[in-house]
Amino acid sequence: MKSLSVALYARVSSDQQTDAHTIASQLAALRARVATDGYVLPEELQFIDEGYSGATLVRPGLERLRDVSAAGGLERLYVHSPDRLARKYAYQVLLMDEFHRAGVEVVFLNRQLGQSPEDELLLQVQGMVETVKKYGRQAENRAVLKSERAGYGA
Repeated sequence: MKSLSVALYARVSSDQQTDAHTIASQLAALRARVATDGYVLPEELQFIDEGYSGATLVRPGLERLRDVSAAGGLERLYVHSPDRLARKYAYQVLLMDEFHRAGVEVVFLNRQLGQSPEDELLLQVQGMVETVKKYGRQAENRAVLKSERAGYGA
């Protein structure tokens, strides 16, 4: 096994996602990748936020991860995808910058993240698409509630 301080971060926001075991599938994929890369993953470096929205930075697992990172206790972080880290593009940039300044390499399972301008643009676009999808779902939910209140949904 290689000696590098590695961690993982996983998050699901809704009860529906929690019930669908998406946190378990994220964790299995992340742990498998860490093992494939030849690293040991201590239990205390597995940061999990189950039932917390990615639209906020106030999440217990994320806060502990940021503390460990800032203290220099981490060299590589595995995350399934950028939207698991944060839904808002501005938060993704903030967190990526924070990890970069702490010397933490972030590995996303769904794509390689390089340092080119194209990679930065792709991360930006992905973050914006996730934001648009979220607000689209909220608008749909409001429309359904409005029609139900008006008696059209019964």
